[in-house]
Amino acid sequence: MSSATQAPATVPGAKGHSDGAGAFVPVQTRSERFRSYDPAAFEAPTGREVNWKHTPVTRLQRLLADAAGDVGAVSLAVTGPLAAAGLPVGALPRGEVFEPEDLPAAVAWGRSAEALYVKIPAEVELDEPVIVEAVGGGADLVAHAHVVVEASRHSRATVVLRHAGSAQFAQNVEIIVREGAQLELITVQRWDDDAVHAASHQGRVERDATLRHIVVSFGGGVVRVNPSIELAGTGSRAELYGLSYSDAGQHLESQVYLHHKGAETTGDVLYKGALQGEGARSVWIGDVLIGPDAVGTDSYEANRNLVLTDGARAESIPNLEIETGDIRGAGHASATGRFDDEQLFYLQARGIREDEARRLVVLGFLAEIVQKIGVEDLEAELFAVIEEELAKEVTR
Repeated sequence: MSSATQAPATVPGAKGHSDGAGAFVPVQTRSERFRSYDPAAFEAPTGREVNWKHTPVTRLQRLLADAAGDVGAVSLAVTGPLAAAGLPVGALPRGEVFEPEDLPAAVAWGRSAEALYVKIPAEVELDEPVIVEAVGGGADLVAHAHVVVEASRHSRATVVLRHAGSAQFAQNVEIIVREGAQLELITVQRWDDDAVHAASHQGRVERDATLRHIVVSFGGGVVRVNPSIELAGTGSRAELYGLSYSDAGQHLESQVYLHHKGAETTGDVLYKGALQGEGARSVWIGDVLIGPDAVGTDSYEANRNLVLTDGARAESIPNLEIETGDIRGAGHASATGRFDDEQLFYLQARGIREDEARRLVVLGFLAEIVQKIGVEDLEAELFAVIEEELAKEVTR
C-alpha cells in the first residue's frame, strides 16, 4: 500500500479512501472494527466515529478514563440454583470469545481483576433462573465488571442480569453456548434516572445450540447495551430481542451485531421501543453479516418504535451484508411512528375511552417482547412497569 493510502498508526481500524487522495474514513463494517484488550490502543471517542455518533459521549466521560473504580460502587450478588466463581485475567474461558471493540469495554476488561463466572454444567436443565443482581451505590461512583456465562454441552438454563440503583458502570458480558445447549440470557436495566451504563455483550453459539438474548431497558440516564453474537456452529440459532421505554432526558441505545458463520444457522432479531417526553431518545443499529460459509442461513432483523409525545426521537438503522448466494432467506425492516389512528378509532368506536385505547395499543405493541421472556414473575413485573410509564404520560 502506498503512503498516500496507508492508515496512520494513531487511528486503529482506519482505512484509506479508494481514490488515494490521502483522506481517510473509519471502518464502516461491524466485522472489521478494531479490537484490543489494551485501552491505550483506542482513541478517545469524539462522537464523530461510526459507533459513537449517535451516543451522547460527553455523558460517558468517566467510563472512558482508564482509572480504577470506586470501592462499593456496584455490588454483585448471585441467587438461584447455581453459585458463581471468579475468573482472573488469563483463566479460561474468560477471553475465549470476548475481545473489546470500544474503549469502555477495554477499560472494564483490565479493571476487572476477577470476572464473575456462571457455569451451567453439561446435561443439566435448570427449572428456575440464575439471577445476577447489580446494585449501584451512587451516581458519582464508577464501577467495572466482567461477567462470563457458559452453558455447557446439552444444558438448558435461564440467566437474568438485573441492574438497579445508580452508578457509572462499564460492563462486559461474555456468553458461551456449547454444542446442543439452550441458554436464555435476559438483561434488565431498571436504574435510577442519573445512572450511566455502557455494556458490551459478546457471545458464541456452537453446533445445534440456541441462544435467546433479551435486552430490557427502562431506567437510567444513558444506557448503551451492545450485543455481538457469532453463530459459529452448524445448525446454531440466535433469537435477539429488545424492549425499551425512554422518558424525558433518557438515552437508551443498542447496537446489535449478528454474525452467521456456520452453515444452516438461524437468526431472529426484533427490538421494540416506546418513547415519551421532551428529549427522550432511543437508538437501535442492527448489523447482520452472513459469511461465505453460512450456506442455508435464514435470518431476519426488525426494529419498531412508537413515539408517544412531541419532543421524543428514535433512530433506527438496519444493515445487512451477505457474502454467499446459497441462503434460505434474509431481510430487515424498520419502522418508527405515532399511534395508528385506525386502531384508536376502532377501539373508541366500541365505547373505549381514548386514554384507555392508547393504553391498550401500547401494551399490545410491547407485549410481544415481554411474552418472549418466559419467566412469569419477570413478565408480570415488566407489564407493571409499562403501566407505570403510561401513567406518567397521562399526567403530563
